[in-house]
Amino acid sequence: MKRHLTLLICMMFLCQWMHAEDGSLLWLRQKGTAATSITSNKTTQTTSIAVNELKNAWKGLPVSLIIKKNKSLCKEGFMIEKKDGNIIVSSPTDKGILYGAYHLLRLQASNPDFKTTLPIIENPTYSLRLLNHWDNLDGTIERGYAGQSLWQWDELPETLSPRYETYARANASIGINGTVLNNVNASPQILSGPYLQKVKALADLFRPYGIRVYLSANFASPMVLGQLDTADPLNKQVIRWWKNKVKEIYQLIPDFGGFLVKANSEGQPGPCDFGRTHAEGANMLADALKPYKGIVMWRAFVYSPNDADRAKQAYQEFKPLDGMFRDNVIIQTKNGPVDFQPREPYSPLFTAIEHTDQMVELQVTQEYLGHSNHIAYLAPMWKEFFEFVPATTLKAIAGVANIGTDINWCGHPFAQSNWYAFGRLAWNPSLTSEEIADEWLKQTFSSKEEFLSPAKQIMLQSHEAVVDYMMPMGLHHLFAWGHHYGPEPWCAIPGARPDWMPSYYHKADAQGIGFDRSSKGSNAVAQYPTALAEKYNQLDTCPEEYILWFHHVAWNHPMKNGQSLWNNLCRHYDRGVQQVRLFQKLWDQTEKYVDEERFYEIQSSLKTQMRDAIWWKDACLLYFQTFSKMPFPTDMERPIHRLDDLKKVNLGISNYECPDEELLNRNR
Repeated sequence: MKRHLTLLICMMFLCQWMHAEDGSLLWLRQKGTAATSITSNKTTQTTSIAVNELKNAWKGLPVSLIIKKNKSLCKEGFMIEKKDGNIIVSSPTDKGILYGAYHLLRLQASNPDFKTTLPIIENPTYSLRLLNHWDNLDGTIERGYAGQSLWQWDELPETLSPRYETYARANASIGINGTVLNNVNASPQILSGPYLQKVKALADLFRPYGIRVYLSANFASPMVLGQLDTADPLNKQVIRWWKNKVKEIYQLIPDFGGFLVKANSEGQPGPCDFGRTHAEGANMLADALKPYKGIVMWRAFVYSPNDADRAKQAYQEFKPLDGMFRDNVIIQTKNGPVDFQPREPYSPLFTAIEHTDQMVELQVTQEYLGHSNHIAYLAPMWKEFFEFVPATTLKAIAGVANIGTDINWCGHPFAQSNWYAFGRLAWNPSLTSEEIADEWLKQTFSSKEEFLSPAKQIMLQSHEAVVDYMMPMGLHHLFAWGHHYGPEPWCAIPGARPDWMPSYYHKADAQGIGFDRSSKGSNAVAQYPTALAEKYNQLDTCPEEYILWFHHVAWNHPMKNGQSLWNNLCRHYDRGVQQVRLFQKLWDQTEKYVDEERFYEIQSSLKTQMRDAIWWKDACLLYFQTFSKMPFPTDMERPIHRLDDLKKVNLGISNYECPDEELLNRNR
């Protein structure tokens, strides 16, 4: 009897473990079998997916999926209406039908009263909505914080992981229609015959979900794969090699999207190595792709170790080339002029380039925002960008993916929200951060208001909190060497490039702090439209969230609240710490409404975030105090570490964890 009881208990624990929540379902959690009919007037692989998705989750009226022309809809647009006791989802294409089906399920989960708003007409703002994977062929991911690469290159093309289809479903459900499979720091081998067969297998699987495959191309591929002695874009042999390679790709993948290229940046080869311009390099590839309707996405992330302000260099290189690119070339520019910082002004290229198509590159993976350890909901940051750059002025949008082999895909349960938010904003940039958070929370966790209220508050305040405890008021690039995780504003590596050092950006000295980009400094303000340049140029009119980006400000300079710059800086850091303390309390309120596994995982991660926030606050303020010589405001939380101790923290490039617990807690 005792033995049987033990066995029963073991089986109960096993069943509980087998059904434990692991986050693998993302926001695709609706279950149940449709108790009504789901029909389609045409049958394709794509409409069959739409029918099956509705059959597995729809709980409402009969649904008819109808492919038909509609002047108010673009190819991927859809209409949802109620007619004769049926829900009608219509679109000119089967891709639009699929997007409409997913939208119907989203409405069912997040807005039960949606029938009162019918009809609904949706057209995507951008025709190209892409994820950029910085995945390497050896399985690693550059700036990846959720395990190894999703792509099992050694198993392809014979073996297709079931996660590939889940990935496709997730992307289609939020309207993403393209994926760049490999790192922008590209290996030429991705264009070799064996790897193209592997790419074909993925392209075939993704196609029914409306997803086209793109590849990052190494500009020196003709030299590596073709044994040519040059990659000069005007060389006839080089031109011929690329034309033949493109033909080979399209014979395997008829709907191949095109190339993403990082050239002459951070050691990557490019046309400038051969005395040619970015336009000449991009146009050579564009000519090879043109017969197949492929495109070139040419990244504007370029900077050299020269005396120019790094924030100015992309503009300086690409503005003179405006209008010289082929019509199937799109300039892909990061949202800010430096490098995905927690807060940057927008890149002035977006308002300077007038005769060349542009696309924005946003970073979904949290390279500079606490990796997968911190909650940092990024929709508010991206919405800031769209306040300055009208969505309609852009041709396309790309997001650097945060997806890996971790069972929950993104490392942190809340990091999934950034994948979701990117897709939703790529479809419709006018959606609010709150609307997207509401959708994601209801589909991923619970629709109960007792859960939504505290969880949504955490999400909507999280980005500002990270800015506050890391780099407020326009400070940027204060990260530790190599991995961009912890604070190291004192970092000085002998022989390293100045623009890789924090001091290049904060320029703290006895007089003050901040990078002078006014007309008296590097004059980066001149790259912005006149009205904005004048606003940023004057210390008294520059928005305080950017003040240390554009100005070197005296420690005792009076800010708008009458307090000194130093006191304001201290209070920003302290506010960030207090916000994370609040997040811990808010999350604890959700325990009744969240599964045990994810509740404790997020609770634990918030402890890490709390420790990191204190680490950032203490490290930066103690270091900057050595210049300001000013006391901390009496109403802020005092530092609990010693600067000398914090300077001993050495994370190592491959270690993305927090610093040693004992060291950080030594003076608590």
